[in-house]
Amino acid sequence: MILRALKSHLLLFRINIALFAACSAFTGFLLVPSCRISGGFVPAFAVFLLASGASALNQFQERDIDAKMQRTRKRPLPSGAISPARALSLVMFLVTSGLALLAYRAGTPALALGLAALLWYNGLYTPLKKVTAFASIPGAVVGMFLPAIGWVSAGGALMDLRIAGFCFIMFLWQVPHFWLLLLARGEEYEQAGLPSLVAMMNREQLARVCYAWIFAATIACLALPLYGSVRTPAIFFPLAAAGLWLLWSERSLAGANAPLSPSPALFRNINVYMFLVMSILSFQNVISRT
Repeated sequence: MILRALKSHLLLFRINIALFAACSAFTGFLLVPSCRISGGFVPAFAVFLLASGASALNQFQERDIDAKMQRTRKRPLPSGAISPARALSLVMFLVTSGLALLAYRAGTPALALGLAALLWYNGLYTPLKKVTAFASIPGAVVGMFLPAIGWVSAGGALMDLRIAGFCFIMFLWQVPHFWLLLLARGEEYEQAGLPSLVAMMNREQLARVCYAWIFAATIACLALPLYGSVRTPAIFFPLAAAGLWLLWSERSLAGANAPLSPSPALFRNINVYMFLVMSILSFQNVISRT
C-alpha cells in the first residue's frame, strides 16, 4: 500500500522531468564564472519543487483529458489513486516552498523568473493545448526560464549572451521532445478532443520537421563559443561529438521512409543529448575552478 502510494505521488510529480529541470537550473548557475559551486544546489532544489508542483497542477487541469487517452489514463488523478483535492494541496505546498526558497536564498530576479515559468506553463501553455496544435512552440519557452533562474541566482545579468545562448538551445530541444511524443500518440490526442499536428500533416512530414528542429538544436550548441558560454576550446569537441551522435541516431526521421511510429530510443536520445550538453558545460565550469 505504501509503495503504491509512493509510486502514485512520483507519477503526479513526474520526478524525472523535475530532476531534469533542476539540472538545467544548476547548469545555468555554473555558467557564471565567479559562482560558488555549492551555492547552486539551493536554486536547483527550488526549481525541482516548482517543476514537481507545476506537473501536479498540469495533471489536475487535464485530468478529464488524461482519462480519455491510453497513455495517461492510469495517471494518479484519472485512475483515482489521488484525489483532486489532495493534488491541489500538494501543488500549494510544493509551489509555495519552491517560490519561498527562491525568494530567501536566490533573490528577487530568480523569484520573478520562477513565478513567470509557473504562470507560463500552467496559465498559458496548458490551456493553449486545447486551442492550437502548435501550442508546443510557446510551451517550449518554459525551458528557457529554468537555466535563467540558476544564472541570476549566481549573480549573472539576465540579458547576458552567455545564458541567452544556452536558453535558446533549451527552447529548440523541447519542441522535438514534444512532437516525437505526438508522432507516436497523435491519434490519442485527437480522440481526447485536442488539436493535433498529425491531422495537419502526414507522419513522414512531421518526422522530418522534428529532425529539422533537432538539427537546429545541435547547430545552436556548436555556436555556444560565439556567446562566450564555452571558455575552454577543448570543450567544443565533445559538444560536436554529441551533436554528431544525435544526428546520426535520429537520421531515420529524415529518411525517405520515416518511421510511422518512432521507437522509444528516438525519444530517449534527444533527452540523453541534452543531458550530455549540460554535463559538458557544467564540467567545463567545475574544472576551470580547480
